[in-house]
Amino acid sequence: MHVFVTGGTGLIGSAVVAELLAGGHTVLALARSDASAQAVKAAGAEPLRGALADLDVLRAGAAQADGVIHLAFDHAFGSPDTLAKAVAEEGGALATLGQELVGSNRPLVTASGTPRVPGRASTEADPLMTQGPVGGRARAVTAVLGLASRGVRSSAVRLPRTVHNQGAGGFAGLLTDIARRTGVSGYPGDGTQRWPAVHAFDAAVLFRLALEQAEAGTSWHAVADEGDQVRDIAAVIGRRLGLPVDSVPAETYGPLGEIFAGDQPSSSAHTRQALGWQPKHPSLLEDLENIQA
Repeated sequence: MHVFVTGGTGLIGSAVVAELLAGGHTVLALARSDASAQAVKAAGAEPLRGALADLDVLRAGAAQADGVIHLAFDHAFGSPDTLAKAVAEEGGALATLGQELVGSNRPLVTASGTPRVPGRASTEADPLMTQGPVGGRARAVTAVLGLASRGVRSSAVRLPRTVHNQGAGGFAGLLTDIARRTGVSGYPGDGTQRWPAVHAFDAAVLFRLALEQAEAGTSWHAVADEGDQVRDIAAVIGRRLGLPVDSVPAETYGPLGEIFAGDQPSSSAHTRQALGWQPKHPSLLEDLENIQA
């Protein structure tokens, strides 16, 4: 397939582009800067200049593709207002991509997050939470899956709280950044809450499988580690950085504090059985050993 990818130069996106190319696909990747365009070319893909807010560019990219994978999201948020803006921007982009594909039976694979279910690990059958700081993302993904009834082979790859590579990425990466800045490797509450995780290279394989195989309207879990306790994550970060490890207020994490404090393990049993996905790369706790002081 000729695949249009948004977010193709990020930690996850660069792994997805490499996986698609290795699988025999060609890639057109959205690039919002000259540096991103050069990175896309260096990876062996074709850049399409534009940003997530450039809806005409998104339409053009989707129109010339056999399938679309959406990964872009503005993570440069530090307040509820900037987070809401990023969520709204992504929602507009997804609506545009989906509308362009209506009636074509082409695949549209979007990224989502694993849901939080009190008392147990979430599964692929659980609905997304449409309330809270990032509820708008869930509503946008739900709308994409609804396009299955309008001739779009839409699917969602639900990503865990940490998608990592070489110790960087996801919620664990944010803990590392905050630890460097504050001098304490912190965790909210008592740290017994569990976060699921996956290596970026393993997640990339699942995006390719969803593009190639997923039935319309389906959701899949890119979960390798069902749930590591956050205090164990913080302990590795503290040891690698030579910093003390301690509980800190949830407010330390800004608009994500409520999410950081929640217990949210997740399962991928159905995904592994149905799509034959099998994670092979290091676990989160193993990968965090790559953090450099």
